[in-house]
Amino acid sequence: MQVSERLRKIITELPKGVKLVAVSKTKPRDMILEVYNAGHKIFGENKVQEMTAKYDILPKDIEWHMVGHLQRNKVRFIAPFVSLIHSVDSIKLLEEINKEALKSHRKIPCLLQIKIAREESKYGLSVKEAEDLLSSVDFRFLSNVSIHGLMGMATYTGDVNIIRTEFRNLSSIFKSFREKFFSGVPEFKEISMGMSNDYKIAIEEGATILRVGSSIFGERIYY
Repeated sequence: MQVSERLRKIITELPKGVKLVAVSKTKPRDMILEVYNAGHKIFGENKVQEMTAKYDILPKDIEWHMVGHLQRNKVRFIAPFVSLIHSVDSIKLLEEINKEALKSHRKIPCLLQIKIAREESKYGLSVKEAEDLLSSVDFRFLSNVSIHGLMGMATYTGDVNIIRTEFRNLSSIFKSFREKFFSGVPEFKEISMGMSNDYKIAIEEGATILRVGSSIFGERIYY
């Protein structure tokens, strides 16, 4: 099956209001253009250097999402054009994004990454850490960032019950945060969860953004 065919198959499965981020990490320009030419313009990368290189050579109406762990010293490279940063996991990172957004005369949409998985290797804020961030005086002064929702990564496991429980937990946290911190804020509406191996469960548990790579592009190329 061709890349464009796999893309169309997934899109036909999506409920209204659910966005698909085609995660193009390690994939070449021609493969990304195949997806783009099929009408899809939302792509995700997990490395700043790769995202900026692709931004330079690909059509400028592409909506680029940073879906991987983001180091503070790399923010300046993507601040002028990134459409959504999924992986905010500290107030320090958010402050850096705000600083670089100000330089670029932008207000950058962000998601708070919540740690819902059992694996220690996964990044993310605990619920308490996220609540402390949103309650902090420092957060109130960040006028060039906008929190649009939450992101989470499920445990890498074949046990669908674990995955479902973790996604359900993130949806519950989202609802709690919306009531406590974002009441009357229409921008706070996104739950980014679900990848190639679990996006159907994520949809069932309330995802509004899916991050799908190998189910569109084929297996990831490591280098």
